Amino acid sequence: MEWTRGRILGRGSTATVYAATCHNSNEILAVKSAELHRSEFLQREATIISSLNSPYVIGYRGSETKTESNGVVTHNLLMEYAPYGKLTDAAAKNGGRLDEAQVVKYTRQILRGLEYIHSKGIAHCDVKGSNVVVADKGVAKIADFGCAKRVDPEVESPVMGTPAFMAPEVARGEKQGKESDIWAVGCTVIEMATGSPPWTEANMREDPVSVLYRVGYSGETPELPRLLTKEAKDFLEKCLKREANERWTATQLLNHPFLVTKPDIEPVLVSGWVSCSPTSVTDQTFWRSVEEEEEETEELQEDSRDLDRLKLWACYSEKIGRLRCVGVLDGPRWDMEGGDWIMVRVSCEGTMISGSMSKNVLGNI
Repeated sequence: MEWTRGRILGRGSTATVYAATCHNSNEILAVKSAELHRSEFLQREATIISSLNSPYVIGYRGSETKTESNGVVTHNLLMEYAPYGKLTDAAAKNGGRLDEAQVVKYTRQILRGLEYIHSKGIAHCDVKGSNVVVADKGVAKIADFGCAKRVDPEVESPVMGTPAFMAPEVARGEKQGKESDIWAVGCTVIEMATGSPPWTEANMREDPVSVLYRVGYSGETPELPRLLTKEAKDFLEKCLKREANERWTATQLLNHPFLVTKPDIEPVLVSGWVSCSPTSVTDQTFWRSVEEEEEETEELQEDSRDLDRLKLWACYSEKIGRLRCVGVLDGPRWDMEGGDWIMVRVSCEGTMISGSMSKNVLGNI
């Protein structure tokens, strides 16, 4: 396939993603490139996604090795182009968080992708908002399979991923599989709802090793956002079981009331990002803006004799008070894309933990 490289879409520790144009069809592609001598993870990623075909997984268009005009030999993975960027980009352009209708829609699509991937005996191993892209028609698709692997209990393989999204068994370096992806789905829902991953309190923002220790050994689970609905909290509890075998599967989660009682919404694509039109005036959301609350209050004051509307006003006033108490998690996102892994051993209060970490992460310690 003949193509021309365009602007940079993103960079990782070992590879760079570009927009590209196919000469024959003028189709826009995403091309992930790495120098040949550093392309082990990229070649493995190409092998995995070339075997997948799902509307909720980024599409494979080919792979090749070529000599660039500057003489550098690169390996290139050609993929479907997602015009609306990463899920985290969509959230950032929507005020940093997504409302409940959007979270439900994207969570449902992520789980459909995982259900398919898991049926093929593959674990993604790095599910998070920045590894989910928003493609045509606002469909969320799982991307970046640099850490993915075929699940084989007979074969030992190093654990990889992003500390804040790692399941306890992964943080301890014990195992990594389909169940670990489900834990990461729970973390991704928290990320969509709050704008930041879990485990990013002020005293842990600069220390991914502390995150690994807390996830692996503290016995805790991530704090759930206070304003989640009861159904949403129950859904997260099914994802965030510390015992891997107690977590629900992707198929079971797709049948959870949090997802099945709400229809898909049609996104409105505006200026390269995704927003959503409300389907009714009673749509629940994780958060309502102050402006919306003020409008509701003004309407209620026009007819204070309407008891039902007064009750609604009281409910919303309570939400505002609770909102003021909610702290926004705004810590960094640690990216462990899959390159330059080294062994790390850390002693924490007499307990030795071991695991593989990327050098680009260790630079933050």
